[in-house]
Amino acid sequence: MASLSDETLRKILVQIQQTAVQSQKALNVSRQQIAAKERERRILQLTIDEITSLKGDVNLYKGVGKMFMMVPRPTMEKELKVEEKELTDDITNLMKKSKYLEKQFDEAQGQLRDIVRPSSTHYMQRVNTLS
Repeated sequence: MASLSDETLRKILVQIQQTAVQSQKALNVSRQQIAAKERERRILQLTIDEITSLKGDVNLYKGVGKMFMMVPRPTMEKELKVEEKELTDDITNLMKKSKYLEKQFDEAQGQLRDIVRPSSTHYMQRVNTLS
């Protein structure tokens, strides 16, 4: 690294820092999205459990805009299960994205440490030779 100019090292350092910051921000957003999707899925699961516990021919209604429409029970259950599967798939994809972002962030931090550590040991060697 001694062969690189200070300006080049500074540019590399800034680029790695930007990558780390962007990865950290994207990771935080991804974690928030996962939490929101998990809340939605849990609410959906509770709704499905409640509907399946109902006995007999009970009228079910679905909110449509400012009104409610009666929906047959099998249709409602099917729609809720499809929505639950979509949320589960979304959560799985977000988890994969989070793992990738964590890896990217860790690599950027490792690169920063590698850049900073040799220069600090080089500094310590110079101090020791001067003493």
